[in-house]
Amino acid sequence: MDEEVRLTAWVRGRVQGVGFRWFTRANALEVGGLTGFALNLEDGRVQVVAEGRRENCHRLLDWLRSGDTPGRVDGVTEIWDTPRGGYESFAIR
Repeated sequence: MDEEVRLTAWVRGRVQGVGFRWFTRANALEVGGLTGFALNLEDGRVQVVAEGRRENCHRLLDWLRSGDTPGRVDGVTEIWDTPRGGYESFAIR
């Protein structure tokens, strides 16, 4: 479970203009050990990329799906991959 992974998640719903990226970053920092970013997409979704231990990425994904997020999440689609690196922290883009 300590394997290093890359999680890419696309969050759909009312997730722009509600502080969603800020809270995602705060949650990623609270989980700890994650790098990556949260980015508003033109189609209204937010893309979240997180790299770190699989367990920590799962904790962030669970939060994204929890209903404890700002706005309203209608669904989350994710893919898992090997980390690519290159992130110094968790950023809002």
